[in-house]
Amino acid sequence: MSVANVLQTAQDQVNQILEAYKARTINRVFLVACGGSSALMYPSKYFIDRESASISAEVFNSNEFIYRNPGTLGENSLVILCSHKGKTPETTEAAKFAKSKGALTVSLMYVETAPLADESDYIVNYSWAPPGELDPHPEIANYAILYRLTMGLLYVKEGNKKYEQLLASLPHLDGIMKSIKTNYTAPGKEFAAAYKDESVIYTMASGSNYGIAYSFAICILMEMQWINSHAIHAGEFFHGPFEILDKQMPFILLMGLDETRPMEERALKFLKEHGEKFLVLDAKELDWTGVDEEMKGYLAPLALNFILRVYAVELAAARNHPLEDRRYMFKVPY
Repeated sequence: MSVANVLQTAQDQVNQILEAYKARTINRVFLVACGGSSALMYPSKYFIDRESASISAEVFNSNEFIYRNPGTLGENSLVILCSHKGKTPETTEAAKFAKSKGALTVSLMYVETAPLADESDYIVNYSWAPPGELDPHPEIANYAILYRLTMGLLYVKEGNKKYEQLLASLPHLDGIMKSIKTNYTAPGKEFAAAYKDESVIYTMASGSNYGIAYSFAICILMEMQWINSHAIHAGEFFHGPFEILDKQMPFILLMGLDETRPMEERALKFLKEHGEKFLVLDAKELDWTGVDEEMKGYLAPLALNFILRVYAVELAAARNHPLEDRRYMFKVPY
């Protein structure tokens, strides 16, 4: 399928969902998934929290979504789910549960057919590339598709113009990602050489970037590299976690472009005063040519996520520990 056809198919799927939004009242959004797919949800929750006056959003682990059984879940709810291959049992059950409550269910996945698709009202197929590889269609990658769905919701229901700004900005992601690949591979090798023997690495961010820090901590460092980690919110850093900092404790700090950046700047100041072994990835250093000024804060997580994926490839190579290695996942009953 040509690039134009791939993009058009995804946009057609999104447009169909936007039409479904028009047909019903929606006052509550539940963003439901597990693992890295759950981390995917945080930037869109941040967007809805900031931009909507009538719709609220919550992020739920798929299993807890069912067990907790939110009292506000019902016919006026939109439940957006994600599973990379559409086979995560908990997420499939969550979609089934949401439909039983009368909610509109929309699921994101990489594949065209899967159990999750069978239990969802609508699906969108996003584009995907392995960690560190350039995605041929970054404007329909998972984070971008989720923004299309959530910004599109507020466009339909509240006339929010950010959706139009998003569509105008997304085509420029390709150039940003290519620039990252060119400019961050060598620093990634340096990072890998410096951090390859660490037994623990903490990640830190805030706002729309927190999910990226969470994903790198639990999916890359813990799952794929067997390195102890924890994602620390930059605001919460000063309410307990900063006591772990010394000259030898490794941290990765993500600095975005949204309204919570002052919290990340405060954390950076403390890291410089009391630590030595920390990596700072700052979205301000990227070339955002062509991206709408009001979109930069929302799109920074997509760029920071790709930088981290480039670094992950180099870390795996330096440790001689392929990202595909697992002890338990897909290997033993769980």
